[in-house]
Amino acid sequence: MNRRFFAVLIVFCLSVGCGKVETTAPEPVDKEDDAIQIGMIFDTFVVERWQNDRDIFVSHAKELGAQVDVQNANGDAQSQVDHMEYFIKKGVDVIVIVPIESKALLESIKKAKEANIPVISYDRLVVNGETDLYISFDNEKVGNLMGEMIRKELNAFSSVYMISGPKSDNNVSMVNLGFQNQLENSTIHIRDIFYTEGWKSEFAYDYMQEQKEELTQIQGIMCGNDSIAGQVIRALSEQQLAGTVFVVGQDADLDACQRIVEGTQSMTVYKPYEELASIAAEAAVTLAKGEELQIEDTIMDGTYHIPYIKIEPIAVTVDNMNEIIIDSGFHLKEDVYLNRPDLMP
Repeated sequence: MNRRFFAVLIVFCLSVGCGKVETTAPEPVDKEDDAIQIGMIFDTFVVERWQNDRDIFVSHAKELGAQVDVQNANGDAQSQVDHMEYFIKKGVDVIVIVPIESKALLESIKKAKEANIPVISYDRLVVNGETDLYISFDNEKVGNLMGEMIRKELNAFSSVYMISGPKSDNNVSMVNLGFQNQLENSTIHIRDIFYTEGWKSEFAYDYMQEQKEELTQIQGIMCGNDSIAGQVIRALSEQQLAGTVFVVGQDADLDACQRIVEGTQSMTVYKPYEELASIAAEAAVTLAKGEELQIEDTIMDGTYHIPYIKIEPIAVTVDNMNEIIIDSGFHLKEDVYLNRPDLMP
């Protein structure tokens, strides 16, 4: 990866409205001893997409001469606090975090600021944290795409469930808002909203089991991510309803793309993680070098307006699976059509 790549990446970011970053790519650092130190804290690696984000971020940061120390909190908010304290004592140049619970992190973020260590909210916003940057997808648009698809495909007076992620994740409220806005003036009825604590998809399955007597009255289900969608479809299958209920999710996980081809999941939302992770790595290096990112977009984190880079999501159905997922190299054709090779183009 070289400077020309990142210059092109920034131009692309400007064209799609990714926060209008005006800085150029930082110069690679040749000496390992001079390498910028980035501390990166994830929520969990149980969810497929976080593994992809990690690998892309670390690779691009390395190309820029930075070293990344990755920590996994395994879904535990206190572990993230401990990781923050560790990175502050270690004296890293910048911290990038996928927050589990914002409130738990506020004191640690304050300590990082006192130590002159910039903090980046990655994908999820640290509410009231006054982080130096929030980089994510347009999460309200993610919900818009889900709601738009539900509204387009379902008949009037249909009933739907919303099976979301946890309330503690600020992205959930943004996605839900986008979804509900799409249905606001329609006759489609949101029968119930369930929040999946800790993004544990098995809770979605349990919820579906509790509702199994009513499932024949449900025409659509909005799922907070594709892992949740998988458990929802598992429960529908047990009631011989898979493929008859319109199920939408997000993340474009491989198994979700397989389900779309098979006809049990109706759509997912593809979020170009390579773009997100690449731009985040560049921003982290720039901030670590004490340089300022010139970003016009901001977001209110609850108390403060902070710089905001947002990247456009894309709705994926069986009709554009090849164009969006396969042609981009996100998943291999053979993998997507693994269970239905007869449908492979």
